[in-house]
Amino acid sequence: MSPDIELAVTDWIDATFERDVAGGLAAFNRAQLGPSHQRDLAVSLYRDDDFLGGLGGYTAWDWLCVKWLWIREDARGAGLGARALAAAENEAMKRGCRAAWLDTVNPAARALYARRGYETFGELADFHAGQTRYFMQKRF
Repeated sequence: MSPDIELAVTDWIDATFERDVAGGLAAFNRAQLGPSHQRDLAVSLYRDDDFLGGLGGYTAWDWLCVKWLWIREDARGAGLGARALAAAENEAMKRGCRAAWLDTVNPAARALYARRGYETFGELADFHAGQTRYFMQKRF
């Protein structure tokens, strides 16, 4: 490394850093792949006014990325995770997506995704505390 380059390591990301790095990467990706047309996607599950869980993710480059799927513990086992996933996939297809991807360390979630047609395409063994992180995809 050149001696006139200052290197700083911090434990926070400020708005300027995020704008510069994320903006630079987005510009690079746009030049390589074209516009992403990225849009957030959220599915909320309620019983009356009682929040039971939801799914958060986004669509970009014709893919759905599921970042989070969580169902409140006392509402699990009723198929709500599958319903949220199906709703997100349907919306993604309306947006022109051709596939979805996600990752999980949760064995029950992995089984749900497999039942919904997701296949494992990668594993990160011993991700944390002996758990494997699974990367899964589904073509629509």
